[in-house]
Amino acid sequence: MLKILPKTSLQLSICESNFLRLKKVLQNFKKDKYIFETINPNQTSNPILFKVIQRTQHTLIIEAKQKVKENDLNSFVIRIQLCLDAKLAEVISYQGEKPIPYFMGISRTQSKDEKIQQNRFLTEWLESIFCSGICSEIKFNE
Repeated sequence: MLKILPKTSLQLSICESNFLRLKKVLQNFKKDKYIFETINPNQTSNPILFKVIQRTQHTLIIEAKQKVKENDLNSFVIRIQLCLDAKLAEVISYQGEKPIPYFMGISRTQSKDEKIQQNRFLTEWLESIFCSGICSEIKFNE
């Protein structure tokens, strides 16, 4: 199927990979709240919060926050929709901004490939978590 739809095949691959990364970090999505702290010897640790804000039989909507102590501008909030049956995870909101659906026209304030950029950001962020490591169950000041 991915060969038939070349315009969406990259996006589907990214969403599929992000699902697998999130499943590993969030221990198969059993809890509604996960709190971690990054382990990085070069920097102070930065708390990470994953919170399930909606759970249905086939989907989850998760809000992920990272609070960067040294620079508040690097802190972020991202919302992710997980399709459990399709095994896909897609960013639905970044910093409160929603990406443009593919079927709508492009607005002046949003770029054409914003959805792809947000999903790539999620990929890179999850990879950085795996590279630096995390420890669980810390205090998080929201």
